[in-house]
Amino acid sequence: MGGSGSKNKGYWPFAGSGSVDDSTKEGNEQSLAKLRSFRNATPFVFTRRSSLYFDEDGDLAHEFYEETVVTKNGRKRAKFKRIQKNLIPQGTIKLENPCIHVDFPVVLCEV
Repeated sequence: MGGSGSKNKGYWPFAGSGSVDDSTKEGNEQSLAKLRSFRNATPFVFTRRSSLYFDEDGDLAHEFYEETVVTKNGRKRAKFKRIQKNLIPQGTIKLENPCIHVDFPVVLCEV
């Protein structure tokens, strides 16, 4: 869930030495500059991207459905049709309690 950014080499400050691009001197300098800029980065996550949507009425939910009546062989049946248009994502929400980032490379508890 969510994008951790761990696939981008040389981007996360806690990445090992294998994540720095050693192919060219310029690439190495750019990677080191990124690492220096993230040296003061925190391992905590304070916000996340919400998976909820607002509909036209202002209701908030993961999915919206509309009940439709279908007549088949003289019988009326109710079916649900998923609504995918005119939905607005909730966006970024602030977490009540900060979480530790997925890529944080420290053992928190050892049994």
